[in-house]
Amino acid sequence: MSRTSPHRHHEGGQVSRRGLLKTAGGLTAALALGAGATATATRADAAPGTFTHPGMLHNAGDINRAKVRVAAGTDPWLSGWNKLVANSHSQSTWSPRATATIIRGGTGQNYGLLYNDIAAAYQNALRWKVGGTEANAQCAARILNAWATTLTTVTGNADRFLAAGLYGWQFANAAELMRDYSAFDLGAFQEMMVRVFYPLNNQFLTGHNDACITNYWANWDLCNMASVLAIGILNNDGAKYDQAVTYFKNGAGNGSIKNAVPFLYSNVEGYDLGQWQESGRDQGHTVMGMGQMGAICEMAWNQGEDLYSYDGRRFMKAAQYVAKYNLNMDVPFTTYNWGSGQNCSPQSQTVPGAGSRGQVRPVWAMLHYHYGRRLLLDDKYISQMCFSVAPEGGGGDYGSDSGGYDQLGFGTLMYAK
Repeated sequence: MSRTSPHRHHEGGQVSRRGLLKTAGGLTAALALGAGATATATRADAAPGTFTHPGMLHNAGDINRAKVRVAAGTDPWLSGWNKLVANSHSQSTWSPRATATIIRGGTGQNYGLLYNDIAAAYQNALRWKVGGTEANAQCAARILNAWATTLTTVTGNADRFLAAGLYGWQFANAAELMRDYSAFDLGAFQEMMVRVFYPLNNQFLTGHNDACITNYWANWDLCNMASVLAIGILNNDGAKYDQAVTYFKNGAGNGSIKNAVPFLYSNVEGYDLGQWQESGRDQGHTVMGMGQMGAICEMAWNQGEDLYSYDGRRFMKAAQYVAKYNLNMDVPFTTYNWGSGQNCSPQSQTVPGAGSRGQVRPVWAMLHYHYGRRLLLDDKYISQMCFSVAPEGGGGDYGSDSGGYDQLGFGTLMYAK
């Protein structure tokens, strides 16, 4: 049983976004969850009858709250805003470097062009949405339009699937923020996402590069699931949305929820924990997984689907586990066995991987402000991680390597409640 604070719901309670919409009262729910929060899904596991826009990482309520709080000079939103404004990627003078072929893995790698431009498009879009500056909107539109009309191929070795997944969902999120801006060619961008990114996402989730089903770590599935989900929302494509949600719940690979969180532990020092699939590997990739699964859950939440609470809040238990270990506390560990390569060669891990322990990535605000503030649950370890790394920045604030661009960030600005 989970330790609870006064006035906080027990972790076992199922408080979904649809439930909040039903119980909070019309005006209150609209304010809390965002204007235009039209969760109209008619059956479980189905795409909403009408997609909510903006409705990926940020809904209209998130944007309005940040706008009002920043204008009032209120922390922590102001500190999050200052972090955004200080980032070189958020400057309206950013020039896109769109190219026809992006390569990740093998000879001729150039994928840094893409992830830097995506960070710039997203950050400029945020500055426009929150600060109202036209120059930032123009810049974001220039970047997105350039890539929509230039990019034809994402390739490389197996890492091409990471590129298609990570940059697919991030690109779609930047476009979602800009979809109502007249100078942005939404149609051309939507077509490019379906032509360039989705085939690789789908190919990976259905074939796993012809490897043993357990060969690829959870993050490989997760980023491709996130891309399919984001493309579904961007393009109002219910089939793609359903494909991602169905895989989250029942997929064969390591990204589905039961495979991503294979072992559960009850009442460990008062809290329920879940061992993450990559916990025996290293903590950089483990924390990355919190960002990838968190993005899936947040995007689905904004369309009325509560994956955050799916299967007894299995993801929350994993996030508590990962946070606790990265706060330099002990966690239980069950030997993890899997098959690698094409022939499922047996492998095992017997202890948590200590590499990159405590690595800072901007993934925790999204999780804390959901579990701890939206649902009023006692998320002790997630909360400690959130505030230890606040205010969160984004791409460009966490080093120049691709790992610093695996998540869009700025959670303090956009999720604080």
